Amino acid sequence: MVDHVLDLAATWTAWDGRPVPADDRIYTPHKAIRRVADHMVDHLAEMEARLVGEETQPDHWHASATTTEADLAPFTEADLDEARSRLTRLVRIWANRLDALTPDQLDKSPGTGWTFRQLAFHLEESAYYADSVGDLAADGASASRPDRIPKP
Repeated sequence: MVDHVLDLAATWTAWDGRPVPADDRIYTPHKAIRRVADHMVDHLAEMEARLVGEETQPDHWHASATTTEADLAPFTEADLDEARSRLTRLVRIWANRLDALTPDQLDKSPGTGWTFRQLAFHLEESAYYADSVGDLAADGASASRPDRIPKP
């Protein structure tokens, strides 16, 4: 999922600055990266809490319902470098944590909620945010074209 997101993000320096409508929300390059990272952090925190027997903290993020001023900023090469650093580190933390668990812990995870294996597969759905922005290098596509709206 992270490789896919970063492949798309590599085209986002061509973004024309107009948010992309998808379903009942709008997306921008920064918002897509923010949502992918937040989703990974949220479920990592859940897994860590459950492993040590703590209650999970409810998340108070506004998620994709909110588009911040920062989300509307141009997406530069420096932003792409930051996204690469952030997401590759997060995916490495996830891989290390999952590799340290036994098959039993993966499939019969402590606490309530999805198993840790299910959580890991659930994170793949985060590609939706990047897919909403899309590949901006493809045929000179502009993010604001209505025919680029992803289908659920």
